[in-house]
Formats: sequence, C-alpha cells, structure tokens
Amino acid sequence: MGSKHNPPGNNRSRSTLSLLVVVGLCCFFYLLGAWQKSGFGKGDSIAMEITKQAQCTDIVTELDFEPHHNTVKIPQKADPKPVSFKPCDVKLKDYTPCQEQDRAMKFPRENMIYRERHCPPDNEKLRCLIPAPKGYMTPFPWPKSRDYVHYANAPFKSLTVEKAGQNWVQFQGNVFKFPGGGTMFPQGADAYIEELASVIPIKDGSVRTALDTGCGVASWGAYMLKRNVLAMSFAPRDNHEAQVQFALERGVPAIIAVLGSILLPYPARAFDMAQCSRCLIPWTANEGTYLMEVDRVLRPGGYWVLSGPPINWKTWHKTWNRTKAELNAEQKKIEDIAESLCWEKKYEKGDIAIFRKKINDRSCDRSTPVNTCKRKDTDDVWYKEIETCVTPFPKVSSEEEVAGGELMKFPERLFAVPPSISKGLINGVDAESYQEDINLWKKRVTAYKRINRLIGSTRYRNVMDMNAGLGGFAAALESPKSWVMNVIPTINKNTLSVVYERGLIGIYHDWCEGFSTYPRTYDFIHASGVFSLYQHSCKLEDILLETDRILRPEGIVIFRDEVDVLNDVRKIADGMRWDTKLMDHEDGPLVPEKILVAVKQYWVAGDDGNTSPSSSSSSDNSEEE
Repeated sequence: MGSKHNPPGNNRSRSTLSLLVVVGLCCFFYLLGAWQKSGFGKGDSIAMEITKQAQCTDIVTELDFEPHHNTVKIPQKADPKPVSFKPCDVKLKDYTPCQEQDRAMKFPRENMIYRERHCPPDNEKLRCLIPAPKGYMTPFPWPKSRDYVHYANAPFKSLTVEKAGQNWVQFQGNVFKFPGGGTMFPQGADAYIEELASVIPIKDGSVRTALDTGCGVASWGAYMLKRNVLAMSFAPRDNHEAQVQFALERGVPAIIAVLGSILLPYPARAFDMAQCSRCLIPWTANEGTYLMEVDRVLRPGGYWVLSGPPINWKTWHKTWNRTKAELNAEQKKIEDIAESLCWEKKYEKGDIAIFRKKINDRSCDRSTPVNTCKRKDTDDVWYKEIETCVTPFPKVSSEEEVAGGELMKFPERLFAVPPSISKGLINGVDAESYQEDINLWKKRVTAYKRINRLIGSTRYRNVMDMNAGLGGFAAALESPKSWVMNVIPTINKNTLSVVYERGLIGIYHDWCEGFSTYPRTYDFIHASGVFSLYQHSCKLEDILLETDRILRPEGIVIFRDEVDVLNDVRKIADGMRWDTKLMDHEDGPLVPEKILVAVKQYWVAGDDGNTSPSSSSSSDNSEEE
C-alpha cells in the first residue's frame, strides 16, 4: 500500500528503471573485462607482467635450509648467461680485505695506524670466491658453541700455547675448548662478572649494551650473554692470530678494530658499560685521547671497568717488570683524566677498578677546564680522525635529568620510543612512524619464518642486517638463540643511535668496502634496499662477493628490493655457487618490491663445486628450535 506522498504507480516505474540500470552496468563491466583480457587493457596484465618479471616460475620450488652437502640444482637461463666466479687461492681462506698484513705494514705504526682499516683500491679488489678450509664444519649450535669450536674452521694453535696458563683456549682432539678464562680472570668469566655485578646493575636490565676493548677471544662477552647483555667486542688482527675469528665462531659479537687514529664506528652514548681487561691500550697516551673516545661512546650514567695494569700495581709491579713509582703515576693520571670526563671512581679492590660516568654535566665538578670537541655531529665518525677533546653532554634542565634521555630497562626499552625519536633528532621519524616500523618488521619477519622454519632457531646464530634502519628487523627477531649486527650504511640516514637506545648493537659501514670481519662469520644476512641504495656508488658484484665472503657455507641471505634490481642481483648470484629463489612480496604480486632468498652451497678449497654427503655437519650439531 503506497503512502500519500508516493503513489504505487510511481514506485513500480522507479523499480523498473533501477533494474535496467543494474543490467546495463553488468553488461558494461563484462565487456570491459573481456577487453582487458584481450591484452588491450591494463588491468590484470599489470599483475601478469610483474609476475613475469619476478620469474617466480623459472626457479626451484623449494630451497633446502638444512645443513648438509647435497646441492639443489636450479635451472640456468640461456640468456643472459651469468658470470661464473672462480674460487680464490686457498692461501686466501682467511682473507680480510681491509686488514691484510702486507698492506698494513706499509703504514706507520704510530698510534696503531697500521692496524686500522686500509682497503684495496678498485683495481686490486679480488673478484673470486673465498674458499672454506678443507674439513670445514657447521659450527656447534649455541650454547655449545660458546665452549667448543671445530679446529678445521680456525686451525690456529698459537693461543693455546701463549695463553696456556690463563685458560683462554685449549686444544682437544679435533676441537678447541674455551674454559671461559682470561688474563685477568683465569678462574673463569662468571666469577669476574659476579664481582662486577656487586657494583654495576648488570642483572636487572639496566645494562644491556657493553663494549669490550681488546677482547681476546671474547669470553667476557660470551658470559655476559647469560645476563642478557650484548657486548660488542673488538680486537685488531695482530700476532694474537684469529682472536676475533674465534669469538665469532663461538657465536659472540665481535669485529676487527683498534683504538688508533680514527674514531670508533659507533654513535655517541651507545654503550651502558665498557671494559678493558688487560687490553694493553695506553690510556694515558696523547693526553688521554683514548679514554676520551671511550667517554664519547659511553652513556651518561654508564660504567667503565679497568682490570689489569696499573690497577693493583703494589702486588704485580715485579711481574710487570715496572717500578712502583711509574705505575703509581700512571694510575693517578688515569684517575685525573677520569675526573675531567665527569667519571667517579666507585670501586677498587684487587685487580679491578670501576668508574661511573655522571648523568649530566651539572653534577660534574672539574678541577681544571677541558678542551671541548667542536664537532657539530658527534655521530659523524666514519674515517674521522680522533681528537684530544671531550664530547659535551647534551643539555639538561635539572640535576636529576639524564643527558640525552633516560632509557627503560631491557626488554621494555626494545619497543619503547627511543629518546632520539621523542626529542625529534631523527629527521622524518616520530613516535607514530616508529610504531608503524615496529609493526611492519614484525609482519615481515613472520613472513620470513614461513619461508624458512629455521629462522629464529640456533641454526642461524650470527645474523647481520646490512641496512638496519631503526633496528626493526633485529627487534622482531630478538631471542637468546641469536644476535644481530645492525649495519647502518654511511650513505643512508644515520639512525644507529636509535638501534643502541633500543638495546641492540650495530656499526657504521660503507658497503663499497670490505667489512671488518673474517670470512665465514655470519649464518644469516638480511639486506633490505641495499642494492637500490648503492647501485650508483659501486659495483653490485663487489657487494655480493663481500656478502659471500662473510657468509658461512650453507648460510642464507634474504634480499628485499625492487624487482628489476633483484633480477640483476640474481644474475650475479647464480654464478657464485648460490641457490636462489625469487618470491613475491608478502602483500602479493602487485607490489613491485620482491624477495630473493639465497642459500650458499657447501664447498671447500680444492672442490670442483660438487659436494660430498655429510662431512660438514657434526654429530652433535642438532638444531634447537
């Protein structure tokens, strides 16, 4: 029954008209769809073209991530034929391009310049594949790797003799055993750390990032991991052969580096604590320049531990073959420099002294004025000369305020808004975009784990992110089973301060050069946007060859980039004894960004590329999910 405003006849005519409109639209869209399918439209053909570019069907259906020797054969395209890279000479099995001994000896020894980075020019770069030594085996899974390393992987026995009385390392059969000792803690790192923890809040999450200068085989860092502390250890490549290589074989973060004439590759206020355990760094040289550099990277309120000369000189002066007067004067000078840096001595007992940096300069009582650094950007450190000056504290409004911003305890600080972002110091990043980055990388890492179920297990202990951004990948992957070296390319936005404020570790690096590590030191390398970033700066093959050098046999790489870039990358990778698979973005084929997954084949010096059944894997080398 119609209302008085709408007679029934009008309703019927409108219904007829609506029906005709619907039928007409259906016919229109049917014809439009047929036109697009014919190839003249631009609808589904876009998706078809992207998928075709991705070559997702011209690949093996599955990659094998398990540690064994059986290779996965992938079809090679006839055109273009990939370049096949030959193995380097076996004598280069431990090649470190920027710390090679022959090149180093051409530089001055003053201030350890010859032990710093000296990279080969482009015409001297190796364009071959660094071989693994014969008998190379997949490292033991963590935590067993902390205590045992296969001899074949790092066949260097000198430390077992030179440091025999200090429990650094012992040779047993076909493995090295690391009892956890050190020069200043021959009875073990655990007891040493417990003494430190009586003064420093190591156990409650207040201390998360630490720096070990002159680390030896990194036993201190290895045992700090039990306390959920990430220690960045460094040592030069010197007569203590392979100490950093041993550290990484054990599954402990470390790089080849030295305190010399250039700044350390870390941002200001990066570390919650730092230590020198008989590290032999001349702290009083050059008016305390090296202590000033430690101060630059030490967070306000952070701790510095010195164990070894000159501490406890009254007991050890004869053993050190030095006079009491000389050692007493050295200790007093260290304490005077510490006072000028606003450090306060909190503890001295036996061989250990502990200093604490004040939380701001308002509470600092310097007896003499200091030369303050004039650098505008205290984080601009790549190849910058070290200066004899004190990095100023960030300004505060009260004596209780922590300069640079107070951090939450770990693990809460992992996802809390870092002070660098809340204070607006990172251009283009605010609290909202930071949270979006967290969510994005949680989603992406979940997708990676669907690709490879071993991601997140101890199978991949040493992980690197070649373009870490805000540290989102590492945060999403955070687990005691692995650690991530977050690399901030020097040509990208400087966000390394955010990485450290989250309780993660990382380093500045230019990927046109070799990384400061030994070959075969990472299990899993992640590279998001690296090749788009560097495509006009250096050759893609040089970056890929460096990636191959530092990747362990049967390790994996996940590249994320534009499809055209990844197609170029894949052509090179196919000639590097890698098995590859190009995949769609986790949001589907319409997204031009793609994912390239690669597995490095197992091969050793002298191999023709074919692999043998299972000699790479130890019988003890089972994965822990």
